Amino acid sequence: MSEKDEPLQTLDELAAEGDEPDFDAAAESFDEIEALRAERDDFRDKFMRALADAENTRKRADRDRREAENYGGSRLARDLLPVYDNLNRALEAARESDEKAPESLMEGIELTMRELVNVFKKHGIETITPEVGDKFDPKMHEAMFEAPLPGTKAGEIIQVSTSGFMLHDRLLRPAQVGVSSMQGG
Repeated sequence: MSEKDEPLQTLDELAAEGDEPDFDAAAESFDEIEALRAERDDFRDKFMRALADAENTRKRADRDRREAENYGGSRLARDLLPVYDNLNRALEAARESDEKAPESLMEGIELTMRELVNVFKKHGIETITPEVGDKFDPKMHEAMFEAPLPGTKAGEIIQVSTSGFMLHDRLLRPAQVGVSSMQGG
């Protein structure tokens, strides 16, 4: 059995053999053990912080990816809104015109409009279509003018100029409306 394999002696055993315990060596060993524990605790703390930081980075990247999927096309969507408006105006003008528009032209415009609305829905774009008489909501509507109109209450929508649009849960464009300034009706 080598010296390393021998079990450590207790203070009582050392005293029985007449050897004086080496308190300085024991204190040094104790200090060394405490330094190693402190270093271990420091490494454990750094490791836990690194794990938490990695998890936060993963969550942030996941959130950024979802936002890019949902809202990455918002500029393109905004650019397509005038196309919707123009098709809508063309349909309204053709319906209100004294001259009858060719049936095939009307059908083509309606099909194009339907397809555009389907593409909007597929990509999370919903139309905001307020009705005359609805309450004005500054989060969803843009007041283009305010006018007193008998028979209405202040804050009621009295005219809808253009529809608004939401992209998932974000406002893409507010509906443009006229609002009553009349107090009581």
